Amino acid sequence: MHEMILWQVGNSTVHGTTLVMTWITMAVIIIIVLLGVRNLTSGKPGKMQNILEWLVDFIRKLVAENMDYKKGAPLLSYLMTLIMFIFFSNMLGLIPNFVAPLFHNVEFAKLNEIFHGPVLMSPTADINTTMGLATLTIILVVYLGIKHKGASYFRHFIEPNALFLPIHIVDILSKPMTLAFRLFGNIYAGEVLIAVILMLPGLYVFGGVIGPLPIWLGFSIFIGTIQSFVFTVLTIAYVAQAVAHDH
Repeated sequence: MHEMILWQVGNSTVHGTTLVMTWITMAVIIIIVLLGVRNLTSGKPGKMQNILEWLVDFIRKLVAENMDYKKGAPLLSYLMTLIMFIFFSNMLGLIPNFVAPLFHNVEFAKLNEIFHGPVLMSPTADINTTMGLATLTIILVVYLGIKHKGASYFRHFIEPNALFLPIHIVDILSKPMTLAFRLFGNIYAGEVLIAVILMLPGLYVFGGVIGPLPIWLGFSIFIGTIQSFVFTVLTIAYVAQAVAHDH
């Protein structure tokens, strides 16, 4: 669990910790993708290319299983970026803060405070990040619904009767809320428990190889992976509902 460091940018206040951790996540993704396509080949691919190709096939299969693939194909790049960003964001909060000594005396942009603590922070442990991702998703859903169905997309708001309009409005507004709070709640709770475990003076066997922290780290990796999958699948499902002709 990290103290939120604020930056004053003009008349606006931004979360410095979240921004820095987001930039780190973006850098990790860019490096991994560049390594994967560095020696791109249709012959015998390298390990990193194999992983990226597997991920592309995995996302393509999810899209094909949930909607007309021709309508969903343009989403592949967004969905690839989405699942990778959420996954690595979730994992970032489990990485020991090895760089803390490098920024110990760096007061610029409060970096000494941002990199203070035993572990880094997950950007998805900030509700602003998860709400931003969920807002992007719901904007995409509405945009694609209008693109494929025109003004008739809004017809479902008054089906089967105009009396259902308030319910449909609540439904469309609740989707980004549930997406955001589900992801935020799971990752934030994990970081809180890790912080609590690190403060416990409990017994550790074999230098901590067996103890509460390694067990919880393993569970957190599982939860972080599942949450990135769930967010992506729900994004596909919401888009599928919006572009389906029988919706």
